[in-house]
Amino acid sequence: MLVVGFPTGSFAANCYVVAPAAGEACVIVDPGEDAVEAIDAALDQHRLRPAAVLLTHGHLDHMASVLPVCEARDVPAYIHPADRPQLTDPLGWLPREWRLVLDVAGITFREPDDVRELADGSSVDVAGLSFRVEHAPGHSAGSVVFRTTDGGPSGEPMMFAGDLVFAGSIGRTDLPGGDDDAMRASLARVVLGSSDETVVLPGHGPRTTIGRERASNPHLRGLSGEAAR
Repeated sequence: MLVVGFPTGSFAANCYVVAPAAGEACVIVDPGEDAVEAIDAALDQHRLRPAAVLLTHGHLDHMASVLPVCEARDVPAYIHPADRPQLTDPLGWLPREWRLVLDVAGITFREPDDVRELADGSSVDVAGLSFRVEHAPGHSAGSVVFRTTDGGPSGEPMMFAGDLVFAGSIGRTDLPGGDDDAMRASLARVVLGSSDETVVLPGHGPRTTIGRERASNPHLRGLSGEAAR
């Protein structure tokens, strides 16, 4: 599997372009603020053809470029229904300090023509790839992770984690739609319930593994994956 990742925008949110191999169809995960130029460069470099956009959640730093990407390529966007309202009203979900940092001048906020809602436990099969969807609320009400059965450096399973878990940290819960109890339950079920070899591609910062986070992430201490099942 080919995975091209790069940070975008004021909050350096990671965007990922994922394909079975160079020269094939691909999906774009979390096209955030000012992501279009970097996405186009990755598509050109690897001769890729977008087939869909997958959104881990509806925060602006992860979806600011969803409309121009979908419009230019005529592809659908996938999002959990609890976060779908943010496609048309992202600013209403942001704290004041975010609005001051993010450059939203000239950005049009409306849904792409083709929006498809994600359901917990469903699969998105597109571009020759299969992603299992797991609802993981806490950072936002509609946060999800996308899993693939292989594709890591040595064929390990991979998880596009959005802002659920980072290397050494977790997503904040003090934004509108956030919930500390829901976050703890999602971390226990989704993160601690995963195999140690799972490669985590987070919404911010470097990639990590479940095993590394299980052993060293202070925010996971005291949680039990079995208890949350």
